Amino acid sequence: MKSLHVDVLVIGAGLSGIDLACRMTTMVPDHTFAILESREASGGTWDLFRYPGIRSDSDMYTLSFPFRPWTHPKSIADGDSILTYLRDTVADYGIEDRIHYGQRVISASWSSTTQQWSVRAETEDGLVEHTASFVYLATGYYDYDSGHVVDFPGRGDFAGEVVHPQFWPQDLDVNGKRIVVIGSGATAITLVPALVEQGAAHVTMLQRSPTWLISLRGSDVVAKAAFGLLPPRVAHRVIRAKNVGFNVGSYQFARRFPKVAAAVLTKGVQRALPTGYAVQPHFAPRYAPWDQRLCVVPDDDLFAAVSSGWADIVTDTVERIEPHGIRTTGGVALDADVIVTATGLRMTAAGKIHLDVDGEPVRINEGHVYKGLMLSDVPNLAWCVGYINNSWTLRADLSAKWTCRLLKHLRDNDLGTATPRYDPGPDADREGTPIIDMSSGYIQRAADTLPKQGTRRPWVLKQNYVLDLLSMSTRRFDDGHLEFARSRTRALTPQ
Repeated sequence: MKSLHVDVLVIGAGLSGIDLACRMTTMVPDHTFAILESREASGGTWDLFRYPGIRSDSDMYTLSFPFRPWTHPKSIADGDSILTYLRDTVADYGIEDRIHYGQRVISASWSSTTQQWSVRAETEDGLVEHTASFVYLATGYYDYDSGHVVDFPGRGDFAGEVVHPQFWPQDLDVNGKRIVVIGSGATAITLVPALVEQGAAHVTMLQRSPTWLISLRGSDVVAKAAFGLLPPRVAHRVIRAKNVGFNVGSYQFARRFPKVAAAVLTKGVQRALPTGYAVQPHFAPRYAPWDQRLCVVPDDDLFAAVSSGWADIVTDTVERIEPHGIRTTGGVALDADVIVTATGLRMTAAGKIHLDVDGEPVRINEGHVYKGLMLSDVPNLAWCVGYINNSWTLRADLSAKWTCRLLKHLRDNDLGTATPRYDPGPDADREGTPIIDMSSGYIQRAADTLPKQGTRRPWVLKQNYVLDLLSMSTRRFDDGHLEFARSRTRALTPQ
């Protein structure tokens, strides 16, 4: 396996990695780059997850790249359409040859002497080592190797199949089967109507506690009109701006007026359900809106499945799994041929890659994040993390453009390194708060492994696209928080 030596090494060929690669081809075309991907295909999350009904949980006009408009009428798109869009983007920008598949990065070591990263990856032919001046972690924050698995009592006694959505068997036939989906998050809410559509005899969503739901149309009528009247790129920008404004505005409203937001969301659910259907306890969360992420119900598909009688919701906990189903703590027996444990994902920091700087291990959970992107005291490394209250791409693209501007700044000024140095100030909390501050179970389980954010810019992540757009569009980098060092070589890395 051939070793690589490039200016920028991108880890991950999913949405974030493709975004940076495309931006580099236009913003810093004199820089060389390569993408290392542990899987044998591009697409990241959209190639990994193949459970029935998988779709976007935000509109495609903000989830798509601003430089390649989404022109389909569907605003909430299925996983296959998103995967096709990503791979078409790779082809259009000519970056397929830059992707090196089957390389699982396990470690990266920075040398201040050479001003380079040495990146080690496992391949089927053994260990290979690459070098680069800058590393961009487009690994997201989910663990691709395993989901969150709950060891329910009696699980081994079950006579049917137990399936985790992250590793859905493509040969699983659900036609005529009784299915219990354990969970209440986006995956469960997507699975229930999809399984009904695939012919399941009955689907029960067993939830410990409900989630806030919001209904959205699968197609955007404004977008349809805009694409009929305007050039595609202009129409895409108009719809993108409209949706960004709505998403940011509704989030801010919900955080400032949680009781009003809760009443509005509850009213929306009531309108979608049959008259007299009990909202309590199945659709009445115990937390305020956006304490955890809202889940989208496109075209009321979940409510339609419940209204049809082919699906129902039980709010209770698992006491025990029995040979032919589940017995809940409340004494309800749920018959099942298949149990789907949609109990959540596992979060991980920086793709579980071991990092060290001049031989000293980087303790990611003890560090702080500069502009929500670079780790304190770690030179020439960025970790792309998307929004929790908006589409992932909005922040991923801001991060990609900012990184390209930083690369250009380094090159133009004969600088070799950029290192964030955290200074909390005399009155700030030195420990900081988690970079993702929500009460969701998957976030809380990983809180001790994630880096921190501070209490003031540029060390605080506001989860606000408009503010980030302003702060990350700057071309000035001398803000007193980035420490630069002169380059030890002026020559460009050869192609």
